[in-house]
Amino acid sequence: MTTMTNMPTLAAALWPVSGTGVGSPDTGRAWGRALALAFAGSLLMTLSAKIQIPFWPVPMTMQTFVVLVLGMAYGWKLGAATMLMYLAEGAMGFPVFAGTPERGIGLAYMTGPTGGYLIGFVVGAAACGWLAERGWDRSVGKVMLAMLLGHALILGFGAGWLATLMGWEKALQVGLMPFWAATLFKTALAVMVLPLAWRLLGKR
Repeated sequence: MTTMTNMPTLAAALWPVSGTGVGSPDTGRAWGRALALAFAGSLLMTLSAKIQIPFWPVPMTMQTFVVLVLGMAYGWKLGAATMLMYLAEGAMGFPVFAGTPERGIGLAYMTGPTGGYLIGFVVGAAACGWLAERGWDRSVGKVMLAMLLGHALILGFGAGWLATLMGWEKALQVGLMPFWAATLFKTALAVMVLPLAWRLLGKR
């Protein structure tokens, strides 16, 4: 019986670190690389939360796109860790989320209506990262399926949390249905970006 082996992610291909076993002299370098990538990812998350783009039927941010593309570029462990760093920054009171500080900061904001989506960021990034480590970030069809799955997880967690606050009917109306067009747009964008990045990397 054959086992499925991990394939290198975009981040690993662009910034490789070898010899990262216990006691290796490169272990510290690997940790430094991971921290640098996670921090850069958290900055991208903050930026994507603050910029609203006119769209139909509601304005959109590019945050779920950044979540899932980072997950695929980083792999499941670093992708999830990046989202956890982003949530930790928010929990400490930094205004990193959409609508902060106007709509509150810290744990009070995180346990409000958007709390489910924040949890979904971690799960969605991990799921897409796991698939990318199995080569799903290299072909158009698989990127599309991975992105749709990632968005389904984020929106599912978001709507599920909203349902505990306002009931399922209202949660689906305000927390799911307005975002279908933006989800398709961001999925199509990732389908163009990720396979193209691998082709350009291969040529280099």
